[in-house]
Amino acid sequence: MTAARRNRGRAAEYDADEMSRGSATIGNDGDARAGDALALIGGDEIVPTRLGDTVQARLAQAITSGRLRPGDPVPSESRIAASFGVSKQIAREAIRELSALGVIHVQQGKTSRVRAVDGTPLGRFYRLAVGDGVAGLRQVVELRQLLEPGIAALAAERRTAADIAELRAVLDAMQAAIGDAPAWIEADMTFHRSLGRISGNRLIGLQFEALEPMIRRMQEQFSRARSRSRADWQDTWRRHEQVVDAIAAGDAEAARQAMTEHFAKAPAALGELTQEETP
Repeated sequence: MTAARRNRGRAAEYDADEMSRGSATIGNDGDARAGDALALIGGDEIVPTRLGDTVQARLAQAITSGRLRPGDPVPSESRIAASFGVSKQIAREAIRELSALGVIHVQQGKTSRVRAVDGTPLGRFYRLAVGDGVAGLRQVVELRQLLEPGIAALAAERRTAADIAELRAVLDAMQAAIGDAPAWIEADMTFHRSLGRISGNRLIGLQFEALEPMIRRMQEQFSRARSRSRADWQDTWRRHEQVVDAIAAGDAEAARQAMTEHFAKAPAALGELTQEETP
């Protein structure tokens, strides 16, 4: 008995459960590359406890490994089902769950295509988890206090001359933006985004991208605070400069310490902001 026939037998046991989860028509208009994409996914026998999970994992592996690239067509449900020996409903559910994760773009009546992985789904989860109040912002600050010193240390170990030039340019932009809240926020976001890239860890970049909407909101409130003087802006700029100096020197521990000291100011600033918002 072939692997596909064995899997079809297993699929029958799961169809009732899968059908109870609902169905959605996912259109595929027969893009010629979809057949090639199927070969990249592979159709070997799968022996999971739940067939849909393994079909989803096989599709995800093809995407994360780069065998399927952003913009590539995803094979149709019928082709996936035939290749793995599962039902179309199981194939449909696997595509739907990857769509919910943001890695497949599904449009009714059109070919489903691979999307670039980004932090958007994680960002939605964070906003649902902590909300938009001061308590949520405080948790964002605490998370960054844990993450950012380590990011700075990695950046110090992995930076290049071009990276240092980029950070110096961002510092110049921050200096020029003192007193101009929107320009300062953009420069500050660029600074921390650049550190994530320089760290060489893709997950760090995705983490920052997910947190960015909440960080931006917090920055906007800090920058508009009535008690914020030009000296406060300048002091914040110096703390960023100290981080860059340590990274430029390749001193991971100094970079970690400089970033730790920078974020040590955040709880007090958040407390002042809370008081200012109180009627």
